[in-house]
Amino acid sequence: MNAARAGLSRFWNPIPRPLRIVAARLAMLVPQMFGVMMVTFLLVRLLPGDPALLLLGNMATPETIAAFRERLGLDLPVWDQFLRYVWNAAHGDLGVSIFTSNPVVTDLMERAPATLELIGYAMILTILVGVTLAVISVVREGGAVDIGSRVYGLAAGAIPDFWIGLLLIYFFFYTLGWAPAPFGRIDTFVSPPPTVTGFYTIDSIIAGDPAAFFSSAGRLVLPVATLAIVNAGALMKMTKTVFSDVYRSDFIRHARASGLPERVIRRAALRNSLPPIITLVGFLVGFLLGAAVLVETIFAWGGLGQYAVQSVVNSDYPALQGFVLVAAAFILTVYTIVDILYELADPRIRV
Repeated sequence: MNAARAGLSRFWNPIPRPLRIVAARLAMLVPQMFGVMMVTFLLVRLLPGDPALLLLGNMATPETIAAFRERLGLDLPVWDQFLRYVWNAAHGDLGVSIFTSNPVVTDLMERAPATLELIGYAMILTILVGVTLAVISVVREGGAVDIGSRVYGLAAGAIPDFWIGLLLIYFFFYTLGWAPAPFGRIDTFVSPPPTVTGFYTIDSIIAGDPAAFFSSAGRLVLPVATLAIVNAGALMKMTKTVFSDVYRSDFIRHARASGLPERVIRRAALRNSLPPIITLVGFLVGFLLGAAVLVETIFAWGGLGQYAVQSVVNSDYPALQGFVLVAAAFILTVYTIVDILYELADPRIRV
């Protein structure tokens, strides 16, 4: 055992530290994904409702329902169903949606760009708002921004995202008429741009289609603002606490006494505050994917979140399992990247 451990150390230790961190984190993804698959599979089976009965209706005969359940494999023991699911998933087959009759992989690939575009812009706006408010509040303590940020920090965590979304729709679409109708990613009379990335805003720029760009960008404003308003408060409070400690630390006072410009001092303080901020940003990305479920439903976005809601309502086992599996893979990948960045940013810390 000791000889094997020594041999492994001789092979492992000469590898550069960044590569060791990446390899170790990637190796952990496999058991994590297997655990997610097993828990998801068992939890989905606990949902109320028989998918065969929901699809065939109350007029279906018992023979028809039994034949349908046999075709879906629902008549097999649970563990046989699970092993079959794992084998098929390992070969890229997540089954066929009971409701849409399409392969689940196809449905997910069609809807993923809509959700990723929404989350991507929401995360950018969340970071800009949260970090900017935090820095200004600390640098100009007691000012209007500081006082306003305290009120905002309390309110942002107390109001749910779907309520914010409904308020924005009421004021900016119904009352003021400034925002487009909350139905979909692009206006009904505007053709979507040819698919390159799946992001309408980027694809419309590539295609040189200003009508598609302004239509898709306009419809992003309210859902992106909804997610950013809710999540920027948490990021602002965390950044404010960390940045305040660093900004008032001894080395910053020494830098100021040495005559360094204030903008250089602020930049140094913010750079030293990054590790916990990176961690929270990673958690927020995962949280945004969950929050998008309700926001997409309110704005009829047609993304993964709306697909998940429809899967639950219709007891669509393959579709719901596929969504959870893809969501888990996305979140685990984000957390892995955060862990790697965290260790690389501060070599003293082992995540």
